[in-house]
Formats: sequence, C-alpha cells, structure tokens
Amino acid sequence: MPLIPPRSQPALAVLPLSLGLVLASPVHAASADPATTLDTVKVTAATDIEQARAALKRIPGAGNVIDLAQVGQGRIGGTADVLAYQPGISAQSPGNEGVKVSIRGSGINRGPGAHASGIAVSLDGLPLTGPGGTPYELLEPLWLGRVEVLRGANGFERGALALGGAINYVTRSGRDSAGLQLHYEAGSRGYQKRSASYGGVSSDVDYFFAYTDTDFDGYQRHGKGDGKGAVANIGWQISPQLETRFTVRYRETDHETPGRLTRAQIRNDPHAANPANLAIDARRPQPGSTWIGNTTTWTIDDSNTLQAGLAYHRYPMDLNESLYRQQLDYANLNATLDYTHRHTLFGRDSVTTLGLRVTHDLDADVRETLRFASNGYPAGTHTRDFSHHGTDSVLHVGNDLALTDTLRLQTGLAAIHTRRDVQVTWPASDGRINEGTWDYAPRLGFTWQASPQVQWFGNLSRSVEAPHPWSMIWGSNRYFPAGYGASSGRQRAPVPLVNQTATTLELGARGDSAIGRWELTGYSARVLHELLSVELQPVPNLFVAENNASPTAHRGIEAGLDSTLWQGSAGVLSLRQAYTFSDFRYRHDARFGRNMLPGLPRHLYQGELRYQHPSGLYAGVNTEYASRIAVDYANSYWADSHLIFGTRIGFDAPSGRWQAWAELRNIGNRHYAATVTPGYDDAGKDVARSTPGDGRGVYAGLSWRFD
Repeated sequence: MPLIPPRSQPALAVLPLSLGLVLASPVHAASADPATTLDTVKVTAATDIEQARAALKRIPGAGNVIDLAQVGQGRIGGTADVLAYQPGISAQSPGNEGVKVSIRGSGINRGPGAHASGIAVSLDGLPLTGPGGTPYELLEPLWLGRVEVLRGANGFERGALALGGAINYVTRSGRDSAGLQLHYEAGSRGYQKRSASYGGVSSDVDYFFAYTDTDFDGYQRHGKGDGKGAVANIGWQISPQLETRFTVRYRETDHETPGRLTRAQIRNDPHAANPANLAIDARRPQPGSTWIGNTTTWTIDDSNTLQAGLAYHRYPMDLNESLYRQQLDYANLNATLDYTHRHTLFGRDSVTTLGLRVTHDLDADVRETLRFASNGYPAGTHTRDFSHHGTDSVLHVGNDLALTDTLRLQTGLAAIHTRRDVQVTWPASDGRINEGTWDYAPRLGFTWQASPQVQWFGNLSRSVEAPHPWSMIWGSNRYFPAGYGASSGRQRAPVPLVNQTATTLELGARGDSAIGRWELTGYSARVLHELLSVELQPVPNLFVAENNASPTAHRGIEAGLDSTLWQGSAGVLSLRQAYTFSDFRYRHDARFGRNMLPGLPRHLYQGELRYQHPSGLYAGVNTEYASRIAVDYANSYWADSHLIFGTRIGFDAPSGRWQAWAELRNIGNRHYAATVTPGYDDAGKDVARSTPGDGRGVYAGLSWRFD
C-alpha cells in the first residue's frame, strides 16, 4: 500500500469563521451580547508529498519520497532520471528504456533490460513484481505523481521481503492534475517525448488520463527505440468510509539491442555496437503490456481500516537478442489484503497491522526457434519449449507500540511460501522441478525522536528472496534435437536453486538543522545463498547461468543532504547531495576469497547546486561521480571510474500554467561505463561486458496546462 492513504486532500482550505455568541433567554433577549467576529483562519492541509514524508518518519529505517514535480524540471526520459539524487539507490540506463536499479546490492549482476531482481515494485500499492521479477516498460515517469522507496528490510509492512526493499510508483490523479496538459521534450540523438493528459474532479469521482510516446536513436549504433502507451486512473469516494480506485496501464516498446563493449571501446569509440549484435540484428520488441488494478479502502471506524487490492498483468515479449527467437507469453494475477487496527496495549498507543501479498503466474510459457541457420539446422527450426511458473505468498503481522512520547518499538513476523514449477516440455519432457518452500522473516525496530529536529532509528531484520522460475531453466547441461550438438548452449533440464536469505542490522538518523534536511544510514547484511548470475557465453550464442553463491556480505553507508545555502528577496540558492558507499563481497569463498562482487561502483555521489528566483526562473549545475567497477568475479579487470557534469535552466510560470527548460548533460563528453554485466573469470582480458553512458547531449522541454 502507499505510505499515505489513497485519498487526496485539497492543498489549502480557507474557512472564514463568523461565530455569533449570544447569551440570551426569553426574558433577556434584548440585552444579549453583540456578535463577535473572529479573524479569518487559514487551515492548510498537508500535500500528498508532505503526508508521505511524515509517514516515512514512522518507519524504523531508511527510505525516499520523490516528488515528480521537481524531477520534471528537466529531461525525464526514464526511471534513471526519476531515481537520480537519491541516497541508497543506484539507477543507470544504457540509453534506452531498460534500466539497472539496485538498492543495497540487489540484482547486482543483472544486465539492464532484464527483469529486475531484489526489489518489490508496486504501482499504486499493487504488486508489479511477480515471481519472475519486474519488467520495466510500464514505468513511464510522466504518468507519476510521486515515488516512495523503502530501502532494504523496510518494505516489511508491504510484504516486500527482498534484499533491496520496495518501490511504489504512484500514478497522478485528477486531484493533483486538473485540466488539460500538453508536454513535449526533445534533444540529441533523435530523442523526442510527447504527452497529453487530462484530469479533474466531478463530485465524488476524480479521473486522470494520459497518452505518451517516445522515440530515440540511441547513443550507440543500432540503438534506436520507441515506446507508446496510455494510462487511466479513476477514483470514487463512494461514502466517507469507502473509496475505490481503478488504474489501467498499457504500453508497448521496441528497442534495438546494441550490446556491450570492452573498456577500450568505451574509451575510444563508445558509439560502437557489439559486432555480434549487429550481425544478428539483435532487438527486443515487446508487443504490449496491459496492467489493470483496483484498490478498495474501507474505513470501518476510527480504529479499523481494511484495504484490498487486485491486479492483472499481461506482458508478452518477443526476444530476438541471440541466435534464438524466444516468444514469451507472460501473465500474472497479484493481490493484497491489509488490515490496520489502532488500539492501546499496556496502556500505550499501539497500531497492529496484518497483511497478505500474493503474486501468481497465470502464464509463463516460452517457445524457442532458430533465427539463423546453425549447426546444420535451417532458420526457423523449432528448438525448444519450456515453462516456468511461480507463486509467492507473504503473510505478515506487525505492531507499532509507543513506549514513550518519543520512543516507539516495532515488531513483526512474516511467513513466505514460494512455489516453483519449471519444466522443459519440447522436444521431450526432460526433468521437472515442482516444489514449494516455507520461509520466515522476523523484524525488530525502533524510532526515537531525540528532539523535534532529530530522529534516530534502527532495525534488525531478515529478508527472503526466492529464485525467479526462469533462472532455474538456465543450467550447465545441454538439450537439443538429436545431433544438434552441445555447442548450442541450451540445457538438458532445470537446475534447482534455494532461497536467498539475509540478516541485516541497520542504524541511522534523519532530521532538519541549520545545514538542511539530512539523513545518514549504515547497514550490514550477512547473506546466505545469494542468487548471482554470470554470462558464460556472449552473443550470438548467449548463455547466462544463475547459481547460489557461498556466503556474502553487503555493507554500506547512505547519506543525503538538502541545504539552503542562501535565501533573500532575490531568490534561494540550494544544494542537494546524495552519497552511497557500497561494500559487497564474498566472505570466504573457496575460489574468490573476499573478492568484491562485480557489477556496481563502491562509491556513488550525485549533487546539484540550484538557484531559484521568485519570478519562477531557475538554474543549476550538477555532477555525478562513480568509482571503478569490477567486471568479473575474479576481480581481474575493472571498468573506469567517471566524473561528469551537467547544467540546466528553466522557468516555472507563477500561475502554474506553463513551464520551459533546457538542459546540457555530460558537458565534458566523458566516456564511461553506465552498467556492467559480469563474467566469471576474464583472466585480466578486456571482455565486452559494459554498456556506455550517454555522451554530451542537449535537451529542451515545454509543458502547458489549460484549466
């Protein structure tokens, strides 16, 4: 569920109060005191963003609340733009709509564009993440009002038990997006984005509709892509106690896949495409994802609330990124049920929550054929069919108890049941995994309001992450029609994997002071059976294997600071900064010892210095630094570190009717690796494992609103 209830409140209510105070009786009516008129009182209701930030302070751990109005003051091409300048979050894009998002090392070695791992992603509080991970094409940022992130084990109350936590993308509604709005942005390398939206309120119903499409040529050759889709969000306040909201999203994308490059290529020719990808015209068309969700909230009384949600998601894919064409028919049915009871316990204020989160594969079947003649078989040869279905059910109960006016204790316990049914079904049924597993996740946390400006928090929690069903298909054995040959890179039978678990200790503080709004968090996680993937064979005969690792450790520091450096009649000068330190490594692996896990930088810093004039004019300069990245588990080779700069200027009309901006990114045209997809042991060789970040680019945009 969202951090705040789905119902939105008006930002400002002005209540003129004229109270006649009459002391009268039938006998003395004529001598009554004259009416007393009080001054007008302005009652300001908290905005959705303010309510979400207040709700975050009740959680004994770290999180982020992202206001899309602020993000929209520059290019908002994809998820990486939304999650920028946020402590604890690494979000990098290879130049298309695919993105690699990691929190506390989640999905550390996944490639961009793959189904994301280790983070439970929701749309309007309803699960988007299924047993097979999280697709990315539905995450159009122009449809969003805000994003709520609960890092690590802090997604507990949403039934999100994965190592990285939870991200909730909240759709705009008619209450915060009234009228018709047109949006256009364009820039380097053929980038264009167009959007039209309309929202409003009619009696007890609010509504929001939007259409968006995008085109780009890409930074690398063979990197063109496009996407288009629509969203509808309709809420109905049936009664003061009952509200329901429907959301429908549809989106389709088509991307060329330029492939990964070596470090030398990124340094000298980052526009290049991988020759193997060019040879096979690698691409990923996604014919159209449909997501339909409903959330209904019943406020039973002042002490009890019940919320139920149901979402259907169908997302077929047509992968043409290797010698094989894989046609995937995917569909999920996901549900949530949450009950909140406010009461007293031991004479103290207490809130008890009970929730159920279920994600279930309806269809997850794959048909595979040869795209090109290979090993004596003609193009179009039907090579294999397989299926991988899963169900994840999480039942969680928690309590938030006020020990004192400033100290709160939170306790919780979750039980998770996972089922995996994985089978190669053609040309022969050879091996099947059909098993169910129970696991558990206890949680103990506290918040201490040390002063009105400073809050301390901490928790000791366990996380559980089940393997994706599709990852169990990729094994080291081979299976193909008789005589096809072991070099095909296909496997004989599914490979069993066990749940990844971690015990995490987190301590931190947040507050407001003379230096600004700040947060500082440290965590240490001991991980067992970490699910790690490795590319064993490159394109065109791409082969990626997934395995449970020996014990690993994830440790880090997450810091954020938003400061007002100067404020006067001429405007405001502010600085926002986010720093993430990540130390992810084996504990004592038989081969790799205490090597760092490849795929992410150890240090990541983002900052923006911004000037805002009262007229609505703003300007800023920004920077990003990332340290070098290991590209294999042997730590035998590293991608370069990078330091890039950008600038932006814009104008927000005080009336709120229009906005214009221009932005320059990567001013120095620095060549760098945005993402790394690791290998096993490259023995010090420069292997193509990195996707380049965008070079110098100029972008501009305009939004116009009609009431």
